[in-house]
This record gives sequence, C-alpha cells and structure tokens, in this order.
Amino acid sequence: MGNVPAPTRTGMSRRGFLGIAAGVVGAAAAAPLLAACDSSADSSSLKFWDMPWGGTDYNPAAKALTEAYKPANGMPSAIYQEIQWANFTQTFSSAVASQTGPAVSTGGGFQAFQYAAEGAIAYADNVINAFRQDGTYDDFLPGTVEPMKTDKGYAAVPWQLDMRVWWYRKSLLDQAGVQPPTTWAELLSVGKTLASKGLYGFATGSGAGQNLGAHSMLMMMINNGGGLFTADGRLNVVTDRNVEAMEFVRELVSNGIIDPGAVSYTIDDLNNQWKNKKAAMGIATPGLDNQIGEAAGDLFVMKPLAGPHGEVACLQFVNNIMMYANTPSQAGSEAFLTYYIKNMKTLWQQNVVPGLPVLKSIVALPEFQAQTNKVAVIRDWQPVAKTYASLGTALTPALAQIDAGQALNAFTQTMLAGKTDGRSALQTLQSSLSSIIH
Repeated sequence: MGNVPAPTRTGMSRRGFLGIAAGVVGAAAAAPLLAACDSSADSSSLKFWDMPWGGTDYNPAAKALTEAYKPANGMPSAIYQEIQWANFTQTFSSAVASQTGPAVSTGGGFQAFQYAAEGAIAYADNVINAFRQDGTYDDFLPGTVEPMKTDKGYAAVPWQLDMRVWWYRKSLLDQAGVQPPTTWAELLSVGKTLASKGLYGFATGSGAGQNLGAHSMLMMMINNGGGLFTADGRLNVVTDRNVEAMEFVRELVSNGIIDPGAVSYTIDDLNNQWKNKKAAMGIATPGLDNQIGEAAGDLFVMKPLAGPHGEVACLQFVNNIMMYANTPSQAGSEAFLTYYIKNMKTLWQQNVVPGLPVLKSIVALPEFQAQTNKVAVIRDWQPVAKTYASLGTALTPALAQIDAGQALNAFTQTMLAGKTDGRSALQTLQSSLSSIIH
C-alpha cells in the first residue's frame, strides 16, 4: 500500500508509506489517534482525513492547504484531521460503517476500491470530466488516472506516486571497477564482482514490518514480462516468465549477491546496509537518499534494467484521494477535491512530500527539479511503471487483500533463502493468494 518517504505502503498500500515511515505501515500499535478537529466547525463541514505522508512538517502544511480552501456560496467548508497509519484500516472501516467517517480522504492505495465494492465511495467522474474540459486531465502523468477507473466509474483521483527503482552507490562500483548494469546478465556479472569484495548487489529485506523484499520479487516478475494476473485480471502466478525471474533470484542468492541475512532484515537493517556502504546496488523507494540522510553525489538511480527478453518495467503505486457516499454535500466534496488537486503543488514547493507528484506541472517546479534522483525516476522509470495488477491494469479490492496479507512476504522469505525452486515457490504463492482473494 502505498506502502513512503521517511518511508512508504495496505488495504492501503503499504507501499506508499515505505519510504515515508521506514516501513512502519502495518506495524501494530496502540489504538489509532485522530488529531483534534476544529470544534468550531458545524456538522455541515466536510471532513478531510489525511495520513502522515511525510515528516513532521507534512501534516501542518496539508492542514494549512485545507484551511485555505474558500468554498463558493452555499458550499461547505473543510476541516482537516490527521489519521495515523497504525491500525488505520480499522479506523476507516469502523468510521465508514457507523457513518462517522470523512467526506474526502487520502489513505491506502487500494482503499478506494475496497470501499467502492461496498457501496461507500462516491465516484469521481464529475471531477475527472471537469478536468478533461479545463485541461487539468492533460497535466496528469501518463498511466496515473486510468487505473482509478472501475466498471462503475472513477473510484478516486491520483495525487502522488511511489515506485520501486534500482539504485547504486557510485563509489563502491568505481572501487570494484564496474559500471551500473543495464541488463539482468550484467546485473549477475557486476553482482559477482561486488560479492567478491564483500558487497551486495541486490540489497533487500523481508523481515518484520518490511515489504520492500516482496515488492522487489514482484518487480522482478514484472521486469520479465510477468506478474500476478492475466491481462483480464485473473490470478495467474505460475507462469514461465515468473518462474524464470525467480530462478534468476535464486542464482543471485547462490552467488552471494543477496545477503543471506536479508530474509529477516527490517527497514532499519536495510537502511543501515546502505549507510554503512555494504549495499552497492538494490531496489528501493525513489527517496532512498533522503531516507538515509545521504548527501548528494554518491547514490544514484539507475536506468531501467532490461530483462532476458528485453522488457523494462518497475513497480508503481498510485496513491489517491477518494470521496465517500456519506457526505454533507457531494457537490461540496467534488469542489474541495478539485481545489486540493489544483493547489497541492504547495506541498512540493515546501518539500514536505517524499512521494512523487502525479502532475507534470509539479514535476516542472524548480523545487522538484532540484531533486535530481527523483527527476530521473519520473523521466526514466515512470513511463515503464506497472502496478500490482500486472499483466492487467485494473485496480481491484483483491489487490488490497494481497497487499494486506502475508502471502507475498512468506513467498519472499522462501526465495531469499534460496532453497526452494521458483516453480514450487510460485505454486505455493498461487495457492495462498487464491485462498485470500474473495
């Protein structure tokens, strides 16, 4: 789920948050806390629930953006509430069930599709159609809006992206006398050279609260023209391309390119590998350098790697803003959401959002252009990015069930251990996922 920055992340996507809170999404915690709302607001005000999508400066900035909203005559104002990631799925589900929830919210990357299936989402077709008419639609990066579309309409509107991309530490590759790989074959060759020097060329982890390893396994499948689903959305894990990708991962393990301890590494363990210069290459969030407090100049985003059949791809999470059927004013919800999308550039101008923008106009801002690695991600990786739904494109409640479950993590630990062949591991994964999708 949108497992991000200081890390991202399910029913929401943990993804989004892995970079944000260093993988705390999904961690058990005390009962969720809701920031106090404005007691002066009357019951006709729209409630906007938002998550901690960054460091301590993010939520105050998002609150200020919300409070700057000046509704048209007759439209409700908006009040801001911060919702913690800990137990957020329970917070939302109980509030939606009791009709005490928000009118508009951010949240897990697949959350809107879950609630849409339950009849709790107000579709965003009016907003999207208006964006088409005023040109805003053309400002969205390719492939970000259409995944929001379901058979009944647009379940949400995208507002930020999270991706998994390859990184390398230049000084370590220079010392080893190698260049960043451009293909899987080169990845294996370069990885062997690094391993001979006690360095790891596929830094990852699948310990408690850590989903980066699972994302990396899925990304390798997608990079080889595979994925969890068929083009029409049927679960189909045991394919020749997926088997080939996982056998390649086993080869990386057998050659010491993946740390044997990765099977139990938390996000902190993995961050320390990067900080301590034991990790020379690996798949991570777009904000890895910021996440570990790295100054510019040594950590760089690679170009996309070509798989053995020529495909290039990465894993992408499209975090979004959704509207709910229980609202004091549907027109008011649409007006506020429109305002927020059109004015959220201030969050990137203040550099409080670790995630990537979905709007080309925000990408073009000098404040964002100064972040050269993130610019490289948008330029090189976003055009070839695919979601959990690959080989399909439709986001569904099934993806939330997969993202929230433990089947992918268990599969990843099996692969990182290197003792089970790819086909057998994928067969177990197929069985496990089949049992949780309903």
